[in-house]
This record gives sequence, C-alpha cells and structure tokens, in this order.
Amino acid sequence: MAQAATYPKYALISPTFKRPDEVTEFLQSLTVLDYPQSGFEIILGDGTPGDTLRPELAPYLDQLPLQIYYEEYLPVSDARNRAASLATAQYFIFLDSDCIIPPGYLRAIDAFLETHPDTTLFGGPDAASADFTDLQKAINFSMTSFLTTGGIRGGKNTLTSYQPRGFNMGMSAELFRAVGGYDENFVCGEDVELSLRLQKASAISRFIPEAHVYHKRRATLKQFRGQVFRFGAARPLLAKAHPGNLKLTHLFPLVFTLYRHLTAILALVGIFYFHDSVYVMPFALYVLYMIAVFISALSKEGLAVAVLAVQTTHTMNEGYGIGFLRNFIEVYLKGNPKGIKL
Repeated sequence: MAQAATYPKYALISPTFKRPDEVTEFLQSLTVLDYPQSGFEIILGDGTPGDTLRPELAPYLDQLPLQIYYEEYLPVSDARNRAASLATAQYFIFLDSDCIIPPGYLRAIDAFLETHPDTTLFGGPDAASADFTDLQKAINFSMTSFLTTGGIRGGKNTLTSYQPRGFNMGMSAELFRAVGGYDENFVCGEDVELSLRLQKASAISRFIPEAHVYHKRRATLKQFRGQVFRFGAARPLLAKAHPGNLKLTHLFPLVFTLYRHLTAILALVGIFYFHDSVYVMPFALYVLYMIAVFISALSKEGLAVAVLAVQTTHTMNEGYGIGFLRNFIEVYLKGNPKGIKL
C-alpha cells in the first residue's frame, strides 16, 4: 500500500536580485534553524541578470531543502509568485534576502499557531542584531520606534490594524492562492496591497512578537532615502486601489517635512525681518521632537546610534513625505493611475 505524501509545514520564500553576500548570509542563518528540515522548504525567486547568483548559492542546495526559480530581470512580486507556485507547504512565509533569521524563528511561529489556530495571516517585527553597524541600528530605530512611525510596521501598540510586511509575512497557502497572490502591477507597496486584499478576504491577522527577524535594510543614507521615497510613493496607489486605507499616520512624514521647512523659513524671516524671536517658537517644537527621538534612541541603543537616529529619522520622514506628495499629485491631480516611475 502506497504511503501518503508528506509535505512541509512552512515554505520560506524570498525574492533575490544580485547581492550574493546578502543572500548567502540569509541562507547561512537558515542552516542553523532549530527546526526539522523535513518541516520547511526554502524557495528563492531570482532575477539576477546573467544568472550569476545561482552558482554562488550552489553549496546550499546540499545543506538545505532549497529550490531556486530563475528568470532574468524578474520583478519582486513576480519573483514571489513564481517561487510560491513551487511550494507545497501549508503556510507561506515571505522574507527579504537582507534578513537574518534567528534559530528559534519557526518554533516561535509554531507555538503561536498552536494557541491561535484560527490565524491565517501573521508576521513579526524586524530588529537590529548586535553586530549591525551603528547606521543600520539607527535606521532600524527610525523604522520601528513608536515615536517615529506610530507602530504602523507592527507591534503591540500599533495605531492601525496590523498589516504584515514582505520582510516577515506569513499566511495560509490556501488563502494566498484564493486571492491570486501578489499583484504584479504593484511595483512598490505590493506587500501591503496583498495584506489589504487578504484582510478583505476575511483573513485573521495577528502579530507574533517572538517571531522577529534581523533586518539589515540599506547600507547608506542615500540608499535608505531612495527606499523610503518608494514607500511614500506607494501610499497614494494603495489608497486608490483600496479606498479608506489611508490613515492619519501615513500623512505624518509629509506633515513633518512641510512643518519643518515652513517653520524654519518663518523663524528666519521673524528674526531678520521683524527682529522678533517669537517666530522661532513653532520651529522649536520640531527641535523638541528631535530631542525626544534622540533621548529615546539613547536609552535603547547608546550615544553613537542616537546621534545617527536624528539624521535617519529626518531622512525617513523627508524621503517618504516627498515620495507621497509627488505621487499624490501624479495620481490624484494629474490622473495618472500608474503614478510616477519607481
């Protein structure tokens, strides 16, 4: 009598594009997962030009239950969908290749799903590892602190309903297939767009604090600014596709940026034209906010990171705010449904 086929519980899926050092570090972290290899599969959707990444990853084909789907210049949403099409697991977990996965990651998800079996959409936080650079730690603080983002990237005190992000996003395979996977027309914000469609399809979404990943993100301020610019530009497209999704917290970076520039101009005009320091008071509120950011980062990360956190918080808000404003004008005022080129 033939035995019934057995399938892994989790499929760990990641899009890849160049960055061999990053991807090998990601895979290396999966070699020490505290979880039976029969219980998970790893599938990469790779779009690296010239197929130069796959040879670098060859050693891991023997060490891990790894598959690689390759198609040159494969966009990120397409890469995730193609990789998912190869998966056989009960749950799909989408991860970014700039993440390092702690050994207890799948055990934490297992324990949570055992006590919350109705969960069909889930995710965890991104954290900074102790060996990250000071800039990476500062970027992580700016992206995850309640003081800087209002918790919209997920957390116990989030101000909005939890929407998992593509760096650490799990769901039932059945539900993923039911909604058709990632929308390949979304070039940025595709993970949030999927979260919104899953929730409209009655997904039960929960945050798992213990299921964290170490997320390296970008290595320079310029790269970080470009990344958050894209995040900001995605919001008008998401609002257009999902009316009612736009929240006040999403407007904060734009308000922050406009307020900083306008109050700085007011302060200069007041001092040099009216000779009255009272015009400095509105700008002083911005300074007080940045002092609060500095103190919060100092209490958690130390002096060097706190100094950088002031700069990364400024970069994050300005990059996101300008991206939001430019694409809002393009989508809503100029009537271009595709928005600016990202």
